[in-house]
Amino acid sequence: MDVLSDVIAIMRTGEPRSARVEWRAPWGQQFPSAPGSAGFQVILQGTSWLLPPTGPPVPLSAGDVLFFPHGHGYAMADSPSTPVAEPQCDPAEIGDLFVSDSIAGTGPATVLLCGGYRLDPARTHPLLRDLPEVIHLPAGPGLPAELRAAVDLLGAEVHRPKLGAGSVVLALLDMLLLFILRAWFTAEHGRCEVTGWAAALADPDVSAALDAMHRDPAHPWSVAELGARAGLSRAAFARRFAALVGQPPLAYLTWWRLSTAGRLLRETDAPLSRIAGQVGYGSEYAFANAFKREYGLAPGKYRRAASAPPQA
Repeated sequence: MDVLSDVIAIMRTGEPRSARVEWRAPWGQQFPSAPGSAGFQVILQGTSWLLPPTGPPVPLSAGDVLFFPHGHGYAMADSPSTPVAEPQCDPAEIGDLFVSDSIAGTGPATVLLCGGYRLDPARTHPLLRDLPEVIHLPAGPGLPAELRAAVDLLGAEVHRPKLGAGSVVLALLDMLLLFILRAWFTAEHGRCEVTGWAAALADPDVSAALDAMHRDPAHPWSVAELGARAGLSRAAFARRFAALVGQPPLAYLTWWRLSTAGRLLRETDAPLSRIAGQVGYGSEYAFANAFKREYGLAPGKYRRAASAPPQA
């Protein structure tokens, strides 16, 4: 079981997209806001600058990784003084699974690997809501080896695809997202003052209870039983869990059960009775009522809406 992997599985919809773009100076590019998505930029070669909506420009060098978990807009350029052009490479709007292109002037080259993940805005997990506007993981000894390896493999596969590239790129994009978040939370755990979900994952007592809920959401968990898993009294556990996670244990359990049910409805054709049992409801009727309260739709209507082709 892995809470982080579970969260990504619930949030992700559709297939991710990626592009390897060679920018020749002078260049400046606006990347617009893309609600319901998360994007990344990796500097494969050369240098560039991140131009955030607020705050000073940030210098970037080869190997740096940027992650934008909330889909907010930003700009990048070869220099803070270069004018920024209208969007040409929006990670959220890349039509193909992966593309490779060359854009802009004739000066020194900067090669960026950009990409986007489509997320379900209706089921934003609080773990992701806690993340900052942008995560910057600088190149160097502190960058985890597995993240560097995923970047190198993904960049090479997108630039010169070989047999089976579609499957390889999809797997690498999933790995990259997990490695980015793992690196961020690992770095956060090492700080003196950690709050929110970073603190919840670092707390052995609360993480033990989260592990139990994610491992077996169908179990009829009580606060007392979860507290026993955490090695705490019922009251002490409830206080600590709510302080770190942001909601009481059983409220989070209900939210997680119904989020899991939503994914099963979208991605499988399992009957409602089986899904109800998998997420801890003793009857299809009880499950349907709880699901409708959470989503505003009956499970059957939700499944039909999720499977309907998009409107032209």
